[in-house]
Amino acid sequence: MTSKERFQARMNLESVDRIPNFNIMMTFAAHYIEQPLSRYYQDYKVLCDANFAVQNDFTLDILQAISDPYREAADLGLLVEFPHDSLPVRKEALLKEYDDLLRLKPISPEHGKRMSDRLEAIARFNGHDIPVMGWVEGALAQAATLRGVDQLLMDLYLNPQWVNELLEFCVELEIEFAIQQIKAGADIIGLGDAVASQISASMYSEFCLPFEKRIFQGVLDHGAVPRLHICGDTSHILQEMTQSKARIIDIDWMVDMERAAGIFAKNMCWVCGNFDPVQIMLKGSPETVYQAVRDCARAGSARSLIMAGCEIPDGTPHQNLLAMADALKDFQV
Repeated sequence: MTSKERFQARMNLESVDRIPNFNIMMTFAAHYIEQPLSRYYQDYKVLCDANFAVQNDFTLDILQAISDPYREAADLGLLVEFPHDSLPVRKEALLKEYDDLLRLKPISPEHGKRMSDRLEAIARFNGHDIPVMGWVEGALAQAATLRGVDQLLMDLYLNPQWVNELLEFCVELEIEFAIQQIKAGADIIGLGDAVASQISASMYSEFCLPFEKRIFQGVLDHGAVPRLHICGDTSHILQEMTQSKARIIDIDWMVDMERAAGIFAKNMCWVCGNFDPVQIMLKGSPETVYQAVRDCARAGSARSLIMAGCEIPDGTPHQNLLAMADALKDFQV
């Protein structure tokens, strides 16, 4: 089966030759082709070359136009620096005062330097019988980028009305960015909402869920698969996450895979995860990886995809990634 056939069959609950490998690779991918991170973040051709290389060599079933959380924010005016070979740095919050929101102007993704770079990457990925994943930030995650995480968490208590106004601005931008990526050829739209793991279930239901629903409804309306990714321990919001309209929901390593799979299956969602990317993939042996992948596959239902709990760490031994591919190949689906 091709990767696209395998993914489509899995999503249709049809038989597959193996469970799809959905590992997320960014920093690892850039360094795998000996490119500095600054080029990976800012040049879609480097991002594409890196993805093609790791997809081919480590038997991934996805091509990913994912890099860093600052694409939309940078096009809105956020000052971001790109050191030669390390993570991008946000220099200061764009929204320092509440009135700064009044001066925030929307921008069309095709006219934004960094958003349009992602559109170019997706277009270059097309035509290889491999699912292509675009990416947007969740409204609350984007608000945290523009305002600062600590300040935004305080705002949730001190000025929730203002937060909702900011979220309304962010959600419209993200819906349009998602739609443009689908038009460029994305089969899947991932949505990152990492800050959601740091708030209560009731706050998630108020400040995340309605906006995730709106973004994902736009994704569904334009024929792509919505994928929700929240880093960290989301054990307290698993049920709520199933109401987001996501068809694929990623879970990090600290979440119980079997419990999540059961909750998600009852709500027609596919679980994606979830062994420890550091202790297993980076620091483990091929034998440890092989067993962890098989344990994860057993814990998941027929509605499961396999990946490490989050991004594959830079420096992960190549033999560990090959062991993961072997485990998926050998596992009786």
